[in-house]
Amino acid sequence: MTDAPRTGIWIIAIGVIIALLYLGRAVLSPFALAVFLFLVMEGFAHAIAGTWMNVSLKWTRAVSIVLVVLGFGLFIVMMANGVANFTRSPGEYEREIDALISNVYSLFNLPNAPRISQLVLGEQGQQLLGAVVSSVSSLSENFILILIYVAFLFLAQSAWTDKLNAIFGSDNDQRERVRRVSEQARRGIETYLWTQTVISALITLATYATLKLLGVQNALFLAGIIFVLNYIPTVGSIVAAVVPPLFALVQPAETWPVWMTDNTYINAALTFIGVSFWQFFIGNFLQPRMMGESLNLSALVVLLALAIWGALWGIPGMFLSAPLTVIIMILTAQSRDTYWIAVLLSANGRPAEDPRLIAVAEQGAEHELQQKNAKPSKG
Repeated sequence: MTDAPRTGIWIIAIGVIIALLYLGRAVLSPFALAVFLFLVMEGFAHAIAGTWMNVSLKWTRAVSIVLVVLGFGLFIVMMANGVANFTRSPGEYEREIDALISNVYSLFNLPNAPRISQLVLGEQGQQLLGAVVSSVSSLSENFILILIYVAFLFLAQSAWTDKLNAIFGSDNDQRERVRRVSEQARRGIETYLWTQTVISALITLATYATLKLLGVQNALFLAGIIFVLNYIPTVGSIVAAVVPPLFALVQPAETWPVWMTDNTYINAALTFIGVSFWQFFIGNFLQPRMMGESLNLSALVVLLALAIWGALWGIPGMFLSAPLTVIIMILTAQSRDTYWIAVLLSANGRPAEDPRLIAVAEQGAEHELQQKNAKPSKG
């Protein structure tokens, strides 16, 4: 097949896949979240099994499931309690926000500074709130469905080997290749998700202690938001560093402890410095040592993946953008026709960790080059 028809087929195939991912987002995104939650539990179980040598993997899986489910429950309770704390004194926060808006308008010599109630109750404010409420309610409704998917994934994993044997029969090479590729994808994503969870927990604990020391209200609620945001590549850590200072700006002046200043802006700046320090220190020094090259994705690809998956699946797509792109990179590395895609996605130009996979791709590319350069035989 010549290059032109092959390129056309690829363009059509990519368009169909993107359309299916977008149209099926209501079904596919909860299942994808369930798969990655399952991998987090598996990573937790293997970590426990590595620590406690005498405990079987079956029991460590049970422990990881219980701890993760309890963690989700505590997180939901914590977030609900945080929202309740903010709603107990809405008048104080409304006064501070109105003063902040008025100061910004005065700084730029703008007339008629609006009140927060006008912005929220306006048409654009209602649309924004509606979008946020819709996203949160959609995630809440899918939570039970995700847990059901996770339960069936644990039940189905034991039959994976038998299914491979039934599919490939006596073709041992093909069966071993599929097993090796799936294990490579699982190992990389499991390592990434487990390490990201540990890193997020460390940043959250350090940030919570810092916020409590500074006297920022609802420190536990803000720390929970930071924990979730750190799962979003690159952009999440930036937003996580900005959220607490924004809340500090509208915190009532009388609620700050005596060791803080009377200037709200200085307190917000100190909050930003404290939160950013942990994001920078752990994210740039500790995280690379723990995670290594488990992703092997280009930094530009990470940003593009975040935008694309976010457009396709919304908030779930943003959380899963990096692992999903890793899967695409690993799958495209298995064929010489798509190996170039994997190379572009990778950070170091070698998307396949297994030397045998690299050799297969390189041999395929060399064979294709020889075919193109070969002269037609004379009759």
